[in-house]
Amino acid sequence: MAYSVPQAADLSTRVLIELVDRPQDLARFMDQAGLRPEDLRDMATRPEVALFLLDFLVEDDDRILSFAQALHLRPQDIMAARTALSGPGSYGWEAD
Repeated sequence: MAYSVPQAADLSTRVLIELVDRPQDLARFMDQAGLRPEDLRDMATRPEVALFLLDFLVEDDDRILSFAQALHLRPQDIMAARTALSGPGSYGWEAD
């Protein structure tokens, strides 16, 4: 499935909502991003966070599989959304 930028941003919001329900993954994400708990609310509205959230998922096979299952998606759908946000050719993938 090809994603538009707005659709990819919406998916990123869904990922953030799912991430909040996973304390270990949330702590890991926030540590990698250099965020504090009080930053969480503000970060949801920043466009660059959408790409960082999807990058966080694709860094780990188990993580992307788990989130894809929870969001009723295929792992390649998450990658397609990531590609929509960063542009074709990034991360070695082309939009389908």
